[in-house]
Amino acid sequence: MRWLQSFHRPATVEPAAPGGLPEEDLGVLSREAAGQVGGTAAVLRRIGRGRGLGRGRGEAGAEYEAVHGDPAVLPGDASWALATAPGGARPALCVPLATSGHRYGVLVCARDPAPFTREEAELLTLLADRAASHIRHAREHERIRGLVGKLQRALLAEPGRPHPNLDVAIRYLPIGQSTVVGGDWCETVRLHFGRTLLVVGDVMGHGLEAAVDMTAYRSALRYIASADLPPHRVLRQLDDIASAEPERRPATCLIARLDPDRGQVTLASAGHLPPAVIDAEGRTSLLPVPVGPPLGTGLGGYEPATYRLDPTQTLLLFTDGLVEHRGEDIDQSLDRLVDVGFTSVAGVEDVIDTVLARLDARHAEDDVAVLAAQLHQRTPDTHDARR
Repeated sequence: MRWLQSFHRPATVEPAAPGGLPEEDLGVLSREAAGQVGGTAAVLRRIGRGRGLGRGRGEAGAEYEAVHGDPAVLPGDASWALATAPGGARPALCVPLATSGHRYGVLVCARDPAPFTREEAELLTLLADRAASHIRHAREHERIRGLVGKLQRALLAEPGRPHPNLDVAIRYLPIGQSTVVGGDWCETVRLHFGRTLLVVGDVMGHGLEAAVDMTAYRSALRYIASADLPPHRVLRQLDDIASAEPERRPATCLIARLDPDRGQVTLASAGHLPPAVIDAEGRTSLLPVPVGPPLGTGLGGYEPATYRLDPTQTLLLFTDGLVEHRGEDIDQSLDRLVDVGFTSVAGVEDVIDTVLARLDARHAEDDVAVLAAQLHQRTPDTHDARR
């Protein structure tokens, strides 16, 4: 057993990693240890060179954490408890929290006056083994999660810049306010003659795989959009490309082509929720759009819908995470969006702030992507912007 092998070595402790161990996990460990054998239990960890003993007694440069019981019972020098010969009576035990070559501290248990038995020592060793394994897995999970988050943020490229005749605001909220990026995305693409393509999409699933597929859809969109095709034909080509790759995840997508000179917007949907429009009085309504199948199915069948749009109105595109609640009918979810009231002079940033707050998007059950757009009044500079 590890506690027997440690008798002739000092009780060394690994320095605490950045951020330390979760206090609640240490508390659970010390409470369980004290509950199993009685007395006082704590975790001893080095706190770095040149620092004091902190809030507990212990070896120089170390401190007790998550003390459960009377701290006065704990030894001032943790190494003395390990110097007792095997099999002898011991009023205190120090068991390393170690696994696979990684040391996270020492579980220290002490009581007065009853010494610990061999059976109790073996029980504490088993408990320390389990705790160390849990800590190692938790740290490895956090390390991998951090790497995945960095990769995903690298994949989540910034949208393109619209023409100056258009105000656009975009907001993305990953699920649970974590650093993990999912498959929701927004894009803007400049077209000829002052027109701009606005796009929102939602790849099935979350995590790195969804982010990779999201990037593939965005790259294909930018390539196809350069041909200046109408929105429904852009969707058709995206669907053809995605369906030719069996491992590509399906995605919903909504495309809006804004033409400020004509004061109109042309829309096409691949399984996506309809956009909303906010009028000059702050009232919200949905724009009906023929809904085709999601991208990647190879079924095609996308149709356009065109509406008038003037500078007093705001166009709102969004993913389902903004409105959907588990167990709620989608019509009810959309009704909650329609019931949101806006100020009559709200800018695009204010519109997004309002809708996120009123729909409690920061506690959404899925990723949220929102795009708001307003046309500018036509000015003499518009001709240059259309080039």
